[in-house]
Amino acid sequence: MAEKQHYMTLDGKAKIENELNELKTVRRKEVVENIKIARDFGDLSENAEYDAAKEEQAMVEGRIAQLEEMLRNAVIIQDDAGDNSVVSIGKTVTFFIQEDNENETYTIVGGAEADPFTGKISNESPIAKALLGRTIGDVVTVQTPGGDMVVEIKEIK
Repeated sequence: MAEKQHYMTLDGKAKIENELNELKTVRRKEVVENIKIARDFGDLSENAEYDAAKEEQAMVEGRIAQLEEMLRNAVIIQDDAGDNSVVSIGKTVTFFIQEDNENETYTIVGGAEADPFTGKISNESPIAKALLGRTIGDVVTVQTPGGDMVVEIKEIK
């Protein structure tokens, strides 16, 4: 089975690389030190500090593996400023929500960079999936967990 591709901007890739570096150079050492300290508390079978430190180590190592996999399978979103006719990853889309009678604007990014509170949605979200490949003026029904939502694409940049 092919590994999942992770779409990201150059900024998003840099953030992941920085987090990975921090985990490998700082957090890993802190966790190892915490394990050493916890060992000194005595019997490991009843040592909550040791168990917590080992759990933390597993979480840090799991996150390192996750970030390395993301970088290994990174697909950089090219800034394709000239073509704003079709919704694609990296584009900012404004659409009119008929039920709410209001416009919303989101930039479609890869899952690693998604942050709906700052206007960035994952290319795997229901809204992005429904909008990808569409053009200005298209009316699209988005299937969301809360029910169907009808939107009209107003602007792509």
